[in-house]
Amino acid sequence: MSDLQELYQSVILDHNRKPRNFGPLEGATGTAEGKNPLCGDQVEVEVRLDGDVLADVRFTGHGCAISKASASLMTAAVRGKSRAEADVLFEKFHALVTGRTAAADITRESLGQLVVFSGVSRFPIRVKCASLAWHTLRAALENDAQGVSITTE
Repeated sequence: MSDLQELYQSVILDHNRKPRNFGPLEGATGTAEGKNPLCGDQVEVEVRLDGDVLADVRFTGHGCAISKASASLMTAAVRGKSRAEADVLFEKFHALVTGRTAAADITRESLGQLVVFSGVSRFPIRVKCASLAWHTLRAALENDAQGVSITTE
C-alpha cells in the first residue's frame, strides 16, 4: 500500500471512529433518512438553512466505516456553502467515487479531504456506501419525508 493510500485509509478510519457533526440538529429546516438495504447503512441528515446557505448540517445513523466517514466529511465540506455550491461538490464527489473522473484529475483544492474516497471506484459495492449521505443531503434540502433508499448507483 502506498503512503498516500495509507493516509487516506487513516483519515477514513478516524472519521469513522470519531465522526464530526454527529448528533441531532436543533432548529433543522430540513431532514431526510437514507438507507442502503444491501448492507444495512442508515443515515439521517438534518440541515439548517439561512437563506440559501447551509448554516449547519449534522447526521445520525450507523453503517460501515466508508458510509460513516463519508457523512462526517460531507457535513464539514458543505457547511457554510450555498445550495448550488453543495450541489457542485456532490457532482464532483460522485464523479470521483463512480470512476467517471479519474482520481488524478481531481485536485485537493476542488474536493478537499473528500479525495480520500478516490479508491472507492475500484469497489463498486462501496460506491453506495460512500454516496448514501450525499443523496440523503439532497433529500434533506428538499425536506423530503420519503427519504432515500439506494439500491442502484
